[in-house]
Amino acid sequence: MSAPLIVLGAGPAGLAAAEAASASGQPVLLIDENSAPGGQIWRGGPQRWRDARAGRLWEALRARPHVTLLAGARVVAPAGPRALLLETVDGALTQPWEKVIVCSGARELLLPFPGWTLPGVTGAGGLQALIKGGMPVAGKRVVVAGTGPLLLAVAATVREYGGEVVALLEHRASGDLARFAARLALSHRGKLLQSLQLAARLRGVPYLRGAGLLAAEGGGRVERVLLRHQGRDKAIDCDFLACGFGLTPSLELAALFGCAVERGRVAVDGAQRSSVQGVWAAGESTGIGGVDKALAEGRIAGLDAAGAAPDASDLGARATAHAFGALLAQWFAPLPSLRTMCSGATIVCRCEDVVAADLESHTGWRSAKLQTRAGMGPCQGRVCGAACGFLYGWEAPGLRQPVFPASAATLALPQTQGVDTVARAHPVSAQQQAS
Repeated sequence: MSAPLIVLGAGPAGLAAAEAASASGQPVLLIDENSAPGGQIWRGGPQRWRDARAGRLWEALRARPHVTLLAGARVVAPAGPRALLLETVDGALTQPWEKVIVCSGARELLLPFPGWTLPGVTGAGGLQALIKGGMPVAGKRVVVAGTGPLLLAVAATVREYGGEVVALLEHRASGDLARFAARLALSHRGKLLQSLQLAARLRGVPYLRGAGLLAAEGGGRVERVLLRHQGRDKAIDCDFLACGFGLTPSLELAALFGCAVERGRVAVDGAQRSSVQGVWAAGESTGIGGVDKALAEGRIAGLDAAGAAPDASDLGARATAHAFGALLAQWFAPLPSLRTMCSGATIVCRCEDVVAADLESHTGWRSAKLQTRAGMGPCQGRVCGAACGFLYGWEAPGLRQPVFPASAATLALPQTQGVDTVARAHPVSAQQQAS
């Protein structure tokens, strides 16, 4: 049997890649750091999925004994020229590779403002993930703030699970939203319909457009949100504040392989091949575009890695998804006015408690790190790096290995102690029998 194709990430892109590649008999090893497949978009495992596309992909993979899932495993560093060092729930191990598809997804862009470090203040997608993971919000008052269509989806999730959305604060003005809707009506009617359906589920929720977030306040955790709307300052009492200002591609795994990055995303060709031989990339790591883009790119990458070619419908789906991603980037890129949320006393680097006043005199990461330790905490600049890029125009800090925090025991694993992860993982057909 040929060596398995390794797919890193079991979100929509990874599942689509694994399904497309395995259809021809190619053995596939699907690795994900979560305990169940689905990624951020389809969180919770197959028994909780409502998207029919997710169910179809999973059922196809379950029917193929040559597809293996290794869940709860995180890639932390190379283990030689063609092997990966993994940290799993059972300990450290190494995995040789010949072909890899990187489907590492994206993370939220978190922008600093006074009070953003208070317990109860989360990213918009972060709150949605917590709710889907079982965190109770029934009876809790929630403010959703920021910009973009994700705010509607998060607010709908809060309502679905019994939370009270006391306000939805959209930074973009009504005119911008109307023009965006008009563009959707011309070329992406399905997306417009989805937005209208979400809006209908939120009937009765105060939807404040052109609202500026000023601060979160509370004694020990968030208790109220201060905002400015139509020239007037207001305070809204709440138990949670979920902020969404967009997404940024997760580049750690691509950097581990040495893949070229352009404009903050993994550079790929028409077959989703990266600049490194034997490495493909798909999904949000190649640019933000949503689930349709992830599925289309994942399928094309999986086909190419297995030696097959996409058909016209695959290429058309990707082109449509790319066009929608470009539209999102055009209409919902964070406005420069959001920089005013961050005052001199606002913490920017949460790991090292570095405030904005300590950073403003520096011209880039090297100087800031040497003088303030910004970006040197456990997150290695993942949060404050993107924030400083927006606030000061700095390039993101370079990633150093291990690309994720790892235990000393994992890093001490001798390179000669390779472990057959396929033997230690489980066939997808044996996973999630309850689903």
